[in-house]
Amino acid sequence: MLPGPGGAPAGFPGGTGVTRINVYTWDAVDGQCGGSPHLHTATTESYVVVAGRGRVQTLSSTGFDEHGLAPGTVLWFTPGTVHRLINDDGALEIVAVMGNSGLPENGDAVLTFPERYLDDPAAYREAAALPREESAEAREAAVVARRDLAMEGFLALRARVEAEGPQALDQLYRQAAALVQDKAAMWNTLVHNGPLAQARQSLAHLEQLAQADGTHLHDAVVRSAAPTSADPVYGMCGRLQTWNLMPSVAEAYTTVRPG
Repeated sequence: MLPGPGGAPAGFPGGTGVTRINVYTWDAVDGQCGGSPHLHTATTESYVVVAGRGRVQTLSSTGFDEHGLAPGTVLWFTPGTVHRLINDDGALEIVAVMGNSGLPENGDAVLTFPERYLDDPAAYREAAALPREESAEAREAAVVARRDLAMEGFLALRARVEAEGPQALDQLYRQAAALVQDKAAMWNTLVHNGPLAQARQSLAHLEQLAQADGTHLHDAVVRSAAPTSADPVYGMCGRLQTWNLMPSVAEAYTTVRPG
């Protein structure tokens, strides 16, 4: 971890992460434009809509829902919420704020592929991966193919949820947990070094202030972060601008990105 003055964690406030998403405009099989349906296994995600109009379709403990998105909308959902962004006017742009910075970048998201992929970790990884050195056209074709595969699973899952209720998500949750099981130990370290360290630091400051002790205020500092890439990154739901805001030496984004 890169400590701040006085040992304070140096990460972004709350141990969160920030991503700017220009939501995809490619038609899906149902004629609606948008990204790949997926869920997060350990992270709450929030949307702050900054431009355009659209919707997010969700499958959760309340069943299937659809939520409108317009400039100024703030919406968030907890782990296990299957979500699919839809770009209604071709201009939907969102700032996503993610809890537990570092987890979404390291495999916290699970795409709603058909069960034959979710039951086979190797097949899942192959289907989820995007080419790194190909042309922009090849990468976009791979993004669309991945989205279409996730849509195949999502539409079948939605039909089951509408017929059987939220318990139809049980199998997906078991499969998702099995797919990320081997990452839990590394995620534990990220949470301890990020949001937990910041919360503990805040409690220590409050104990000082209760004694009229403001010595920690002498550690005041300003930080900034540059985007991780000059070019947009292909995420699950759109083209992304990302920043590395973790309180540790830069982690390589080695798996499917959020959004």
